[in-house]
Order: sequence, then structure tokens, then C-alpha cells
Amino acid sequence: MTQALSIATWNIHKGFSQFNRRMMVHELRDRLRELSADIVFLQEVQGLHLLHATRHSDWPSLPQHEFLAEDVWHNHCYGSNMVYDHGHHGNAILSRFPILHSDNQDVTHLRFDKRGLLHCAVELPLLAQPLHCVCVHLSLFARSRRLQLDALASRIEDLVPAGAPLLIAGDFNDWRNNADNLLAQRLGLTEVFSAAGRRPSRSYPAALPMFRLDRIYQRGLQITATQLHAGPPWSTISDHAVLSADFQVRADRS
Repeated sequence: MTQALSIATWNIHKGFSQFNRRMMVHELRDRLRELSADIVFLQEVQGLHLLHATRHSDWPSLPQHEFLAEDVWHNHCYGSNMVYDHGHHGNAILSRFPILHSDNQDVTHLRFDKRGLLHCAVELPLLAQPLHCVCVHLSLFARSRRLQLDALASRIEDLVPAGAPLLIAGDFNDWRNNADNLLAQRLGLTEVFSAAGRRPSRSYPAALPMFRLDRIYQRGLQITATQLHAGPPWSTISDHAVLSADFQVRADRS
């Protein structure tokens, strides 16, 4: 017996278009619903911004991840990374399936460049053990990224059973593709766009992607399809394109 599973990852630029020209959080919500993914990994999610709430009459009253998830993804978690006087932002995971537990690990290397790893365990009907999901947004600086990737691998080795299914997705800022070897060798992961012998997909900027910044890594699932969502209308909403992937999950319940 198998079960279809769809996921997507998107750096949503705090709900604003490229160069912060327009507030796009309502259009973003509509596009996420069109994707209709079972699990969504989001980066640069605005948990709170008191100034935006006064400047924009239609700024949502709910935290962004709750507003985006409302009535569709009944399970969600959020990890605040960057905190400032008027608010905070970080990563979020939205899920149609129950989230059993979640935690956010601070992997900041430079104090002005706050970063975190949002980890949760998702209960899928056909699996005896949870599907582990990690949403990442790594540093712009190469040395910081190396340290954060090592922290990510160490955390997975400590907390996730070796045979457990695993998804790691987000904005890796890894245009030189240094993450693949480490994650493949230490954790047995496959990048979904690279599985057919290709390189990771170009995803930035969304209007005409040139840089391979965003990734989806998986273990224990069967990849059936991948898609890059770039150009209009996606590029009018955020500076990053959306990556999505479809999988088959094989039953392991007795």
C-alpha cells in the first residue's frame, strides 16, 4: 500500500514583493492554496511586525504562518530567528497531517545574522514512525553555512532514527552546491531535483532564476515528480521561486 505526499518550499520574503515594493501576503495565501501541498516549508515568515500593522490596513491580524495556514493546514509550527523591537521573523512548517512535536534550534554564527533550524515530527497514516521535517534558512556567508550544515547533520544524527523518513527543505543560500556531499554522505539524503542526474534547480531570482539557492532533500521516500514555479505570477509575490515535489510513501505499519 502506498500514499501520495506533496510538499513545497518557499522563501516568502516576509509577505512583500521583490525590493519590498508591495505587500503581497493575500496573493501569497491564494497561491499557496493553488499549490495544495500536504506539507509546506516557509522561510522569512513574519511572526509579528507592529509597524506593518499600522501602515497597511489589510495587514493580517494573525501571525503570518497562522494566516497562511487558516482552514487548510490545520497543523503548523513556527520558529522565530530574528527578533527586533517591533517584531520577529523566522521559519514555519504547515501540515495537513498531525505534528507530534516541534522545536527550533538556534544555529546563529554571526550575531547580526540570526539563523535557526525548525524541526518537527509529522504523523502519516501509513508509517509506523514519524516523518521528520526540517525547515532551514542558512547564512549568506560561506563559513557560517558550513558550521550550520554541520550543526544540522549532528542534530539529525542525534534526534532522528537512522531509518526514519526525512525531509529537509528551505533556502540554503548554497549557490556553490556544497551541501549535497555532506548531507548525502552523513545522512543518506538525496536532493530531489538532482535525483535524475541533474543539478539542483535554479530558484533565484524568481523572475529569471540564475542561482541554485533553494533545495528539497529527502530520505526514505520515492520521488515521483518535481516542479519549479518561477516567472509570473510567482515572481510578483516573492524574490524566490517555489520548489515542489511529489512522493509515494510505502506503508510500514504491521
